[in-house]
Amino acid sequence: MKSILIQLDTDPLPSSFDRVVAVDAGVDEIFSYGGVTPENVEPLVHGAMFTRGVKDLMHTAIFIGGSIAGDGEALLERVRKTFFGPIRVSVMMDSNGSNTTASAAVLAAAKHVPLEGAEAVVLGGTGPVGQRAAQLLAKQGAAVRVGSRTSDRAAQTCDAIQRAVPGARLTPVVTGDEESLRSAVQGVAVVIAAGAAGAQLLSVGFRRQIDSLKVAIDLNAVPPAGLEGIEAVDKAVERDGTICYGAIGVGGSKMGIHKACLQRLFTANDVVLDTEAIFAVGQDVTR
Repeated sequence: MKSILIQLDTDPLPSSFDRVVAVDAGVDEIFSYGGVTPENVEPLVHGAMFTRGVKDLMHTAIFIGGSIAGDGEALLERVRKTFFGPIRVSVMMDSNGSNTTASAAVLAAAKHVPLEGAEAVVLGGTGPVGQRAAQLLAKQGAAVRVGSRTSDRAAQTCDAIQRAVPGARLTPVVTGDEESLRSAVQGVAVVIAAGAAGAQLLSVGFRRQIDSLKVAIDLNAVPPAGLEGIEAVDKAVERDGTICYGAIGVGGSKMGIHKACLQRLFTANDVVLDTEAIFAVGQDVTR
């Protein structure tokens, strides 16, 4: 029986990137829908649920994508509420590549620094990737500073992560001026930059002043680099005594996690891959 992936994208045009990855992961057929919302998704989910017998539902799965992670999470919640009893299919949410990218970044850091008890800062920590990187770092026991240009957004993101990871050690930090940035990065072992494309968040001079820094990861592939002095292709490259990763250096792991997650969907009909579940798949892939 053919594997069918139903791509539900919250953007008007379904992502070609997500379709290509699905093909490379071995999916036989991909049905793509754009402009999907919690209000119009139910018929599409019913089409996945009621077209095959229960024992064959493992051959159908749903992928939720789009550029806005919050919209994807709302869609995931509605999809899960549509299922009942054994009549369900597996589902993965990776809007804007946020979960797979964050997982790859945190797993890269974990290769070089024990995250339990580590001090870490996520610059651009209120965005889709940054928030999930902070969540995963906190889940692994790190003390995480969530950086933003405004204190309100940083605090709101910390509150959201706290709900997902009770007991998480989180500190909102402002990074909009030099003095605040200096305080935000002081004493950290891990820096992950997850800001908007083309925005420099930390100069090479600032980075060299962080004596405690062990790992620096820049997830921006568009010049200028988010972390000045780190090349997009860097993969565990030592620069000024710090292990550095660029966006492409992390990208190979991200793609491996993405493909492995898609394949995992077709092992049963009740798999749900959200932020922490995708990270767990990533741990298996990179072990």
